Amino acid sequence: MTTDPPVLLLAPRINETGLQLRTAAGLRGLRARTAASWQAPRDLLGAAVHVYGGPLFADAVGRELGLALLEPAEDWLARLPLGLTGRRVSATTLAEARGLRGPAFVKPPADKLFAARVYPDGRALPGPALLDGDTRVLVSEVVRFRTEFRLFVLDGAVRTGSRYAQDGDLSVAPLGADGPEVLAFARDVLAASASHAPLPSAVVVDVGRTDRGWAVVEANAAWASGGYAADPGEVLDVVLRSSGPAAQLPVADWTFRRELPEVVR
Repeated sequence: MTTDPPVLLLAPRINETGLQLRTAAGLRGLRARTAASWQAPRDLLGAAVHVYGGPLFADAVGRELGLALLEPAEDWLARLPLGLTGRRVSATTLAEARGLRGPAFVKPPADKLFAARVYPDGRALPGPALLDGDTRVLVSEVVRFRTEFRLFVLDGAVRTGSRYAQDGDLSVAPLGADGPEVLAFARDVLAASASHAPLPSAVVVDVGRTDRGWAVVEANAAWASGGYAADPGEVLDVVLRSSGPAAQLPVADWTFRRELPEVVR
């Protein structure tokens, strides 16, 4: 009796990371294909499928394909110690944030419902006609990240990483000479997270250097994150764990499952 290998299903609008993952999957003997549309392929229903793509694609196909998509808790960053975030961060609602009287960095914690940036005050945020007041947001004290790095984490350890920005501009490169400092700070973050704000077993954590020192930028779902100059094979390991069949999900990850909508065809 033979068992078909798992399938890595990529969103229709494939990006550079998707291309790298497709190659890495093929080298490993996995099936990899790019979806022809924003619908779950009929021939993959009941198969062992993993996905890579943005939230819209995940929501469109996830429930039908029986997936468990892991993402960090919305308030993860706000629950970390100030010594790791490097600035005050609070998890609140858009209604509360609209009352801000000064500048703050405001972002939706997961989906890109509006632009994540520095707002001069709460009046500049999307109004009630655009988004409900109970929309969850993260509000941060404004800091300037000089250099930013993306780290792919599996089972509490960094598997690979990449620089992705300098002074707010895209700047992709391997960790290089920054690697030892980045990884040392990451170990502190992951150790503190284990006790203060747990993460799913497969996740992306972004960190960076500010004028005040090292600080956490944010955490994101691995199945929707760009790999930049990270090792594609290691990225693939993290993506596969973060977006696989729900029946294979470890119990410890149950609380990190994304709520997937039921799609009516």
